Amino acid sequence: MPDDVEKFLDSLHTSLAEAHFVRLTLGNYKGSDAHLQRVHARRISTKKGDRFFITYRYETRDTAKNYPVSEAREIVANLLDSGFRSGHLFTTERDLQLEISSKGKSRLSTAKPTFKSAPAASHDREKKLLVDPHAFYLRALGITNDDGKVRDKQHDKWRQINKFVEILTGLIDKSELKDRTSLRVVDMGSGKGYLTFAAYDYLANVRGIDVEFTGVEARPDLVEKCNDIADACGFEKLKFVPCTIESFDAGDVDILIALHACDTATDDAIYKGITAKAGLIITVPCCQHELRPQIKPPAMLRDILKHGVMLERTAETLTDGIRSLLMEREGYATKLFEFVATEHTPKNNMLVGTRLARRADTSRFAAEIDEIKAAYGLEHQHLEELLQKL
Repeated sequence: MPDDVEKFLDSLHTSLAEAHFVRLTLGNYKGSDAHLQRVHARRISTKKGDRFFITYRYETRDTAKNYPVSEAREIVANLLDSGFRSGHLFTTERDLQLEISSKGKSRLSTAKPTFKSAPAASHDREKKLLVDPHAFYLRALGITNDDGKVRDKQHDKWRQINKFVEILTGLIDKSELKDRTSLRVVDMGSGKGYLTFAAYDYLANVRGIDVEFTGVEARPDLVEKCNDIADACGFEKLKFVPCTIESFDAGDVDILIALHACDTATDDAIYKGITAKAGLIITVPCCQHELRPQIKPPAMLRDILKHGVMLERTAETLTDGIRSLLMEREGYATKLFEFVATEHTPKNNMLVGTRLARRADTSRFAAEIDEIKAAYGLEHQHLEELLQKL
């Protein structure tokens, strides 16, 4: 076995013997089992003493088994030999990351410890900050360095992450979800997962909610990377799936998030949230192109909207305004406000829908939508067409 693998296994054995061990994950599986994906291990206390508890994550199910702590090194060695090509070992002394190439070459890197102390068997965690700057996922995503300091070029992203969690907190506390002990959340178009990880960590580990969180992303490489990071963090109920927003079956969902879903993909996401009767629908619309070529300026605005920049802004206003009215027509109270600017796009308006316990007379919203469409010569709007299926 390569020296780096031996050093990794020796560090595991030492951390368990000296009570420095926090958790272990193995990923990038290339073995013979077509359904096995990852392994997550932690130390637990049982009536028979301390045990090495392993969760085997398969494509459609998880299995778990307890082992004597003394067998941990041998078990992990066999797992690495069977096809796992990456491993993350977290201890209170240091973090270790093992990578094994397809040709069997290995590389072991170390970093300062993510965790200052080993967790209790119950894995209770107490945090004062909404977002912990020392969280492993922030380092893995390049937001912070080994000391938990925000990198020079990532301060905008760090502010965005904190602002989003702050907004999410307020929205939940003002909704019927406030006292829920379990939630199902879907993030449509999760991308690199910056906000997805932070939202899950906050809900699960700050608020102590039993949350099932799914990130939906069309790019398989990002899905694989995010799943590896989630496993390394021990975020057992956070998963990422390769799928488009339009084709994803959201099922029952309490909170639906869609940040910077391009053009009518935002409409698809809102529709999924409405049909699921989600308590909260949180969107940051992007690239509102659908209405612009349809607009026939009213006579009084003809010489104003002949300017491209004004036509673009009007199209954005009409798109998000009609979306808001459609959500209100379907029994949601809406807010449209400015979110923080991001490093990726200047689009920073957040449209939020909170489902009302009692649905009032919404006929006036339908009439207002028809009036707006007639005034600007609009023939179709994607969300409105989708809602006609209900």
